[in-house]
Amino acid sequence: MSRTPKAQGLYDPRNEHDACGVGFVADVKGRKSHGIVQEGLQILLNLDHRGAVGADPLAGDGAGILCQLPDSFFRAINLGFELPAEGSYAVGQVFLPQDAAARTAIEALLEGCAVGEGLVVLGWRDVPVHADGLGYSVKAVEPNVRQFFVSRIGTTLDQDSFERKCFVVRKLAEIKVMNDQMAGEDDFYLCSMSSRTIVYKGMLLAGQVGEYFLDLQDERFVSALALVHQRFSTNTFPSWRLAHPYRMVCHNGEINTLRGNVNWMAARRHSMKSEAFGADLDKIWPLIPEGQSDTACFDNALELLVLGGYSLAHAMMVLIPEAWSGNPLMDEERRAFYEYYAAAMEPWDGPAAVAFTDGRQIGATLDRNGLRPARYLVTTDDKV
Repeated sequence: MSRTPKAQGLYDPRNEHDACGVGFVADVKGRKSHGIVQEGLQILLNLDHRGAVGADPLAGDGAGILCQLPDSFFRAINLGFELPAEGSYAVGQVFLPQDAAARTAIEALLEGCAVGEGLVVLGWRDVPVHADGLGYSVKAVEPNVRQFFVSRIGTTLDQDSFERKCFVVRKLAEIKVMNDQMAGEDDFYLCSMSSRTIVYKGMLLAGQVGEYFLDLQDERFVSALALVHQRFSTNTFPSWRLAHPYRMVCHNGEINTLRGNVNWMAARRHSMKSEAFGADLDKIWPLIPEGQSDTACFDNALELLVLGGYSLAHAMMVLIPEAWSGNPLMDEERRAFYEYYAAAMEPWDGPAAVAFTDGRQIGATLDRNGLRPARYLVTTDDKV
């Protein structure tokens, strides 16, 4: 799904950075509509200047959209199997190899991981795409995009526990594929696996996202929020899997402290405990695999905190704290909050504007120096 070279000469993939366009639209009252999806895609078009184009004019650095899981849409189309109640099933959006044998092997592995964790496999769906507009360099690395449906029916899991279990299944599958070398790191990727959200993304131009993924054109595809991203790989290489959004975040900028952040998260492995995850905590390591972008690493850390019981806003304030030390304008309670968590988690620091969602809430934050500015507007018809 990419053509990123290995380390050679003066080039080292660890030094990659990017600068992108990020945005979201949401209905404050949680009303779902296809209009929100369309407005999200319109934001992408408005961010077209923030994306890069290669020598192939139809080859973008990557773009995508994250929406709430469109339950009514999936019920309206012919899946070939019955869906349980909303919130009782999850959908994995999967990039798979074009090679049929490799694809079948990975699908069987995913199903085995899900069944092994007590989930019920409902079936698979081919995601309809219109690839005529893709550039020659993009088509050469285009994955097979499929959706993997699993259910918690018959288990004792509530929806939050179900989300955690989907996270564990995803990590087990990723680790197994990597360790057994069933595919290259760019031949298999789970864009999302959730009962609340779904991600449609790729190595696309801003205007290609809604054209490539035919689902997004369907009036029955509704959401109360849409988080979008247009990528500009300043000194890195484009890839299907490195397009944003990730599972919870979109990001514009750089995390300069990344190496230390990743090392500290790895160092905490054997001192970390979680009532929410229980024994499953041991199954998800390495939490942050090598070779990911800075945003993907941050996304992994945020997932762990939120699925482990932190609220979304709480987790973001821990990971990207404000400039609290020596700030005379900050109230004492908030300063005490940041001082306490400074002993538990080092900041993920750098010039960054980050938008984030768990499918229930959506928000944005800036780095402590405000080096990647952003702005927002609340409209009279209750949209942000």
